[in-house]
Amino acid sequence: MKLTIIGAGNMGGAIARGLAQGSIVSASDITVADPYTPGLEALKAFCPEMNVTTDNQEAIKDADIVIVAVRPRLIDKILGGIHLNSRQVLVSIAGGVTFEQIEKSVGPKQTVFRLIINTAISQLESMTLIAGRNASKEQEQAILDIFNELGTAMLIPENLIQATTALTSCGIAYALKYIQASMQAGIELGISPKDAQKMVAQSVRGAASLILNTDTHPSVEIDKVCTPGGMTIKGINALDHQGFTSAVINAMKACLQ
Repeated sequence: MKLTIIGAGNMGGAIARGLAQGSIVSASDITVADPYTPGLEALKAFCPEMNVTTDNQEAIKDADIVIVAVRPRLIDKILGGIHLNSRQVLVSIAGGVTFEQIEKSVGPKQTVFRLIINTAISQLESMTLIAGRNASKEQEQAILDIFNELGTAMLIPENLIQATTALTSCGIAYALKYIQASMQAGIELGISPKDAQKMVAQSVRGAASLILNTDTHPSVEIDKVCTPGGMTIKGINALDHQGFTSAVINAMKACLQ
């Protein structure tokens, strides 16, 4: 399977790095195209077997899958400058760019996927959301398989893309904000920044593992550590008194406005 990524920025570069560490697509079968050569040079340094070019059409000519990883305002220009054949699968990670808009550039019959990813894809830990159009079950499974190697992938209908973006693509920033805030508390309590960061990050990883690897619920796990009169319940109550739950909910909703 040959795969091309158009765009070597934060997201395109993260996808390329993640794919190069997987087993489904060989690094030598990955091509990245971008007019900004320093981004390509960085990818080549990371994985010498990867192919890089500044020519988008040259990059896609033998590709089975073409991933367009550019800013939404550039999507029409990029799609208008390449010519896909009917067997090629187009994957767009441009937020807010609908199938209807993409269809104007590639036609109504092209197989197209819209993806929501987050930057943890470079660590093989992305939550990837996938909506498809004109896709067979085999094509859906192929995209799922590729991105399940890079974290966890899930098929969703297009009408849920905006809402799920808040939970995943935006949500990773909110999780990092919690880590940052907890670090600041640790520093105030006398813990070094480096140690505080490691402690909190591992605690967040552990919390996520409890949810992902067991048949449990956050409330159940919270109850396990909230002993009567203990430290944890005091902190939980302080979070609630300060509006923590409402703040998170409002952040998720605000990013969609």
